[in-house]
Amino acid sequence: MEPILSVRDLTIRFGGVVALDAFSMDVPEGSIFGLIGPNGAGKTTCFNCISGLYRPTRGSVRFGRTELTRLPRHGVARLGLSRTFQNVALYPSLTVRENVMVGAHARLPMSMLGAALRSRAVRAVEEEISHSADVALATLRLSAYADRGVAELPVGIQHRVEIARALVTRPRLLLLDEPAAGLTAGEVDELREVLLRLHEELKLTMVIVEHNMRFVMKTCSDLAVLSFGRKLAQGAPEAVANDAAVIDAYLGGVL
Repeated sequence: MEPILSVRDLTIRFGGVVALDAFSMDVPEGSIFGLIGPNGAGKTTCFNCISGLYRPTRGSVRFGRTELTRLPRHGVARLGLSRTFQNVALYPSLTVRENVMVGAHARLPMSMLGAALRSRAVRAVEEEISHSADVALATLRLSAYADRGVAELPVGIQHRVEIARALVTRPRLLLLDEPAAGLTAGEVDELREVLLRLHEELKLTMVIVEHNMRFVMKTCSDLAVLSFGRKLAQGAPEAVANDAAVIDAYLGGVL
């Protein structure tokens, strides 16, 4: 399969610290791709460079044929790339539906004047946003929580709300930063089922940063391993799990 995302020689420095050091990876279109490594390896930094939060010191990030490193964050999102965050980044004072609608607003912007006058075009956009949010909630099996305050929900449900908010932008590529963090074993299994269903039904490519190795091994079709900002290995999960350098740096006796 052709890569939907190609990262080449990605390097970023913070003062004297090299967070990513000539890191490269290819994400095949249609895959569920895992990016793993110890704490501080550079995984979230890589996501931040891909999604436009950070400007790399050098290197290339191509989404299809488009170079991302020169685009603002909203420009990256409008190409069809969306993400979640390591720490759940929802609006605690809003309901579940309202949080998801925020994501739809990013895809369907309206002018301040149009919003103030509530023109016919603005009302049509609002209706589409509401419908898109309801579809995303149904897809993530969250409809029953739509009018609940997001702050009162357990962490597992909040993770799914964040995925729904990312999904409502209709991405071609979804970056998930530690989606299983803080979940019980049962919630991890449920999350895996949800992601596999989204992958199958929507033909959605995903890149997952995660420390739960059993979740990664059961969910991902391809893996890349980062250690101290450098790539140690990339390939099928079984091959990566048996790579001597990976075992020494990270996995140990986990698998």
